[in-house]
This record gives sequence, C-alpha cells and structure tokens, in this order.
Amino acid sequence: MSRRNWYLLTNAVVFAWIVMTFVAVTIHRFVNQPLWLMVHVPLLGAATAAILIWSQHFSDTLLRRPAPAGRVGLAVRLGAHSSGAAVVIAGILSGSAPLVIVGATGVAAAIVVHAVVLFVQLRRALPSRFGPLVRYYVAAALVFLGGIAIGAVMGTLADPGVTDRLVAAHIVLNAYGWIGLTALGTLVLLWPTVLHARMDDSADAAARRALPVLVAGLVVAATGPLVDLRPLVAVGMTIWLAGALLLGRAGWRHARRMPPGTFAGWSLAAAYAWAVIAAATLVVIGVLAPDWAGLRAGYLMALGPLVAGFGVQLLMGALSYLLPVVALGSPAAAEVAADVLDRGAAFRVAALNGAIALYLLPMPSLARVLLSFVALGVAIAFAVLLVRAVILGRRVRRAEGDAPDRSRVVRLQAPTVAAPPAPAPRTGAVVAAFAVLALCVGAGVAADPAAAGISIAAPAGEVIASGATTEVTVEVEGMHFTPSEIDVPYGDALVVTFHNTGADVHDLTFANGVRTPRLAPGDAATIEVGLIGADLEGWCSIAGHRQMGMELTVRVTGAPTGSATATASEGGDSDGMDMSHDHSASSGSSAADDIDLSATPADDFSAWPAALEPASDETVHRVTLTVHEIVTDVAPGISQTRWTFGGTSPGPVLRGRIGDRFEITLANDGSIGHSIDFHAGMLAPDQPMRTIQPGESLTYTFTATQAGIWMYHCPRPCRCRCTSPTACSAPSSSIRPISLRSPASTCSCRAK
Repeated sequence: MSRRNWYLLTNAVVFAWIVMTFVAVTIHRFVNQPLWLMVHVPLLGAATAAILIWSQHFSDTLLRRPAPAGRVGLAVRLGAHSSGAAVVIAGILSGSAPLVIVGATGVAAAIVVHAVVLFVQLRRALPSRFGPLVRYYVAAALVFLGGIAIGAVMGTLADPGVTDRLVAAHIVLNAYGWIGLTALGTLVLLWPTVLHARMDDSADAAARRALPVLVAGLVVAATGPLVDLRPLVAVGMTIWLAGALLLGRAGWRHARRMPPGTFAGWSLAAAYAWAVIAAATLVVIGVLAPDWAGLRAGYLMALGPLVAGFGVQLLMGALSYLLPVVALGSPAAAEVAADVLDRGAAFRVAALNGAIALYLLPMPSLARVLLSFVALGVAIAFAVLLVRAVILGRRVRRAEGDAPDRSRVVRLQAPTVAAPPAPAPRTGAVVAAFAVLALCVGAGVAADPAAAGISIAAPAGEVIASGATTEVTVEVEGMHFTPSEIDVPYGDALVVTFHNTGADVHDLTFANGVRTPRLAPGDAATIEVGLIGADLEGWCSIAGHRQMGMELTVRVTGAPTGSATATASEGGDSDGMDMSHDHSASSGSSAADDIDLSATPADDFSAWPAALEPASDETVHRVTLTVHEIVTDVAPGISQTRWTFGGTSPGPVLRGRIGDRFEITLANDGSIGHSIDFHAGMLAPDQPMRTIQPGESLTYTFTATQAGIWMYHCPRPCRCRCTSPTACSAPSSSIRPISLRSPASTCSCRAK
C-alpha cells in the first residue's frame, strides 16, 4: 500500500470518530451520562486515534528510523484502541462496570505497546536535534495509563465522595497529560512549519527544559486527589502552566515573524490559548472550591466548551495541515486540498471561538443552545471540507501521473525560501461571524429577557416599604422548586437563598430580572429580589426546565386597599379569571363530593389481583420499568392522570430471594423528569437512581439483603394539594426469606 493511501486509511478511523462525535452531540439529551459522552467520544475516540497515528509519524520523521513492527503494529494498536474505546462507551451508557473494565483494558494495552515502541525507537536512533521531542509522546502515554486506570476504577465505585476526588485526577492525567503533553511536544515543530517560519534557535532547548516541568506539574496535581489534598491540584496545574508558557514564548516569537494566515494556523493558536485558559480555570476552581464535589461541579460546568476550544480545535487545525501535506502524495494535490480546507477560515475560526467564549459567560439558556449549534456547525463544516479536500486532492494526484513535481515540498525543520502570498482581507468574514453570534445572543435574550436581567414583571406601582425583610430558602426536589409558593407581606424586601439540592444544574430567575448564577448540584447562592408589591413569577431559565415544572410564585399578602394586587385578588384579572387560590373556601366543595360511593363499576372493571405469583428460580432479575403518564378510571365516572410504572397503578410486583440480584432499568416515556426509589436498596437513590429526563433511561443494580415487603416509588414531589395514596402491599406466601418489592405509590392528581 502506498504511503498516501496508508495515511488516508488510518485517518479514516479518526474521521469515523469525528462523525460519532456529531452523533453523540445530537443524541446526548436522550442517553445516560450526556456530558461524559460528549467529552469522551471526541477525546478518547477521535483525538486519541489521531495521536496514535501522528505521534508515530513524527517519531519516524524526527528519529529517521522506522518503528518496530511498522505499519502492521500501528494498525493493531489502532484497532485495539478503537474497539476498546467503543466497549468503554457502551459500558458507560449501559451501566455495565465489567464492560468498562474490559474496554479500558483494551485501550491500556494499545497505549502500553505504543509507549514501548516509541521508547525502543528512541533508544536505537542516532542523536538528532529534535529527537528528544519523542520523550513527550512516551511521557504522555505513561500518564495516560494512570488516567485509564482511574477511569476504570471510577466505573466500579458507588461512593460519590471518592468519585469526586478521582474525577479531578482523571481529568488532569488525560486532558493535560495524554493530550496536553502530546500537543505541546508536537507544536514545537508543527507550529513554525505551518507558519512557514524559520525555526527559532532556542526552540529545542525550551522543549528540553519544559518537559520535566510539565510532568512534575501533572504528578503534583494528580497526587492531590489521591491523598485528599485539594490545594495540590492548584499547585500542580500552576507548575504545568509554567511549562506550557515556556514553550509558548518560542511560539510567540515564530508568530511575530510570520503571523498565522490559514485555518490551520489560527486553529492551532486558538487551541493553545484554550489549553492555557482551561488550566488556569482549574487552578482558580482548585483554590476557591470548598470541597471535592465543588471542584468537580465547578470544572465540569466549563469542561464542554473547553473541550471544544482545546481538543476539537487542535484536531481540526492539525489535520487541516498534516493530511494534505502527508496523505495526498504531491505538492500540487496538497495545495488544492489546503485551499479547500481554508475556505471560510476567518469566519469559522471567529464563529467557533466566539461561540465558546460567549457560552462561558452568564447567558440565557436559549442563547447557549444557539451558540452550541454554531460551534457544531463549524465542526460539521470542517468534516465536509475534509472529505471534499481529499477527493479533489486525489483527483489532482491521479492527473499528475507517475512523476509529480515535488520541488515545493515543505519539510519539518526546513524554512521556506519565501513567505506564502499574503491572504486577501478577511474583515468581512469576521464581521459576519460576529453578526451571527450577536443574533444568537439577541434571540436568547428576546426569548427569556428575565434570564438576562431584564424585568418583565407587571408594574406594581409605587410600593411603600415596610422596613421588614422576608428570607426564604428554596430547594429542588426532582424537577420542582420547594416551596413552589412564597407568601411575602406587602412592602417587605425579599431575600432568597437558592440551594440546588437536585441532580442537575439549575438557576432561579425572577420576572423582575433578578437571578442566581447557574448552580451545580450542592451549590447555593443568595439574591435580593427587591421590594414586593405584586405577585412575581420565578423559574429555572435553563432550556426545557421551566416547561418541566420548575416554576414558583411569590404571593403578596396584606396588600393595601386600592393597590394593583388587592384589586386583582378581589375583582379578578382582565380576562375574568379568578385569581384566588383558596378554591375550597370559595366553592365550599371538594373532590369527594363528585364520587358516588354506591355507583356500580363498569362491565369491563377488573379488580387488582391480590394473589402473589410464585417466586421464580432465577437469581438475576432484569426488569424494565417504563414510566407512562396515563388517564385512567379510579372510581365509577372518575378519571385521573397518573404517573405509572409499566402503565399500571399500582406497578408490577418484583419478587426474589435474599442474595438475588436485581437489574432495574427505568425508562422515562413521560413528559417530565422522573426517578425511582427502592426502599429495599442499601444506597441513597439521589445518584444511582437520579432523576432522568423524558426519553432517557438509567439502570440501577442492587442485591437483596433483607427479607420483607418493600415499597418502590418515584420520589418526585407532588405540587398539588392532595394526599398520595399509600402503597399496596401483597403478603408473602413463601416460607423462604424473600426480598419483595411492593407495587408503587402513585400521585392521584396531576402535577401542575
């Protein structure tokens, strides 16, 4: 196989992972672990495959010595990595720890062999000026093995405290070790080559000095979580930043002599900048976070944009230069492909980096969604252009025949005779990118002005201050605020402490424009809502959360006669709707008055069977409980909307014996978030069986350890004023100890 076909074939694996990244972003709202999926498909998949391919290419070039086992060995390593990564992803999505361990073992085996091959190749090679850069690749592989081991261990742990600590070490070793060391070592040579600049005389010396600094920083930062010393994370990442900036000085000198003017050059520069920003962010969070959970939550909120800025942009920039030069076989073909990949470069770079920067700022949720679409569109455009570049480049190469002109080949370490022609002005493209970003932000603000601090509350007129302050703590249960109604005396100043006790990121926005920042689970914030002279609505501004029930209302009490609030409560609103919420006082009736206790059930009525089915001989019980929201008759002539497991109320009985293993998959086919709580389980359900959104599913595994009749139910709070019926319990007819789940308790009224 020719050299160009070999690189096209191996990079097809990278392209396949890029396509899978687009799929992951598209389906992330419908799967378990969405953030994990969107981070690991591009980094564990696409970026790691590219590193295996191109670090071997650079090692062969710098050492002037082929690797042991050559292409066959690389193909085996690439196959082991891709299959192992796919198994890891399948294991995470299915909740199978054995699959995660098997997949991680496959990836680790590929990385071990990769490190050994590079080390042997380095030891056997003759001395060269930039040969020591291969040490960056060996060091990156070694720290990556630690990150893989930690990731596999996390997949088997049930202790959230330990997991919070290990996540920090996992991020440090994988993002800043495996990808960071490889990228920085490669940029020492790739950056001036892309710029067509003469290599700085001090570049090799800076690279030799920076490597031990970078590795020392990684070791210190990763040790912190392992020994439970959080300050070490900030200290270690500060050391890592010093090493990265040492290399950046040489890169800055290259850019001053020959500024970047292509998509590849701009993307590589932006990727380096985002790597530094990401590391500095981790330093700040490591200093300010009160505990490991806070560090994890704070950094994970910024991880997605930083992955796009550093990892994805690094991959796009490197491939934009390397693939045409290495894989197309002639300068003419490479030039055609490079021209294709450089189309719309200024617009794409400005749009992508602008979208990432704006996403990290306080912004309405819809604006962030639109900015995400812009970033995704840039990545898709790169993939389309990459395919077109390869097609056109191969067409040119075939037309050249067996003797292409190779006089214009640009090699690593070799300066060009003259700088490339200056590109045409691209101010218009940058302005167009900023216009698109402005439209995204404007549309987000227009859709939810209060989330941007713009009041949409109805005017309450002049409010006479009472001088008193009402202080309220608002928490989260499921996908609801509690309390959902806050009574505030007229004229009081309202101070709200919002404590995010839910499983997702939330905020609290009031119609007068006052809002909290986005809070990770466990975080809290206090805001001054202002003087209250009229009813005020509040909600979570994150896209979709308000529609799922995250709303609350501030009610004014004791409004003076003649005020807008008093008039509305006495005479109704402009649409003639009754604004009173004390329906029982106004009507004097209740739901019980609608039930005829002497009525005869319909002919198709079937009583719930009281007999318990015999216990099976199975020791592993795999059950899928699908949440359905149905309207059903609960009494003759009386229908109610019910949340059900499996479409029945009560839900199905789950029966087993002590020692049996239950694998329960909860699938949410409803319209709001739901979860499940097994009273026989020995773990708190807030993490293993957290609330999942419509369309998502989650598997919960436990072993029955105590005999009894136990209830399972959705712990989501009911916001209406009624009492949920008690759970049904079927008596055990088995003389052996069993662990028995009772049918589920369901709310008898519709959530509002």
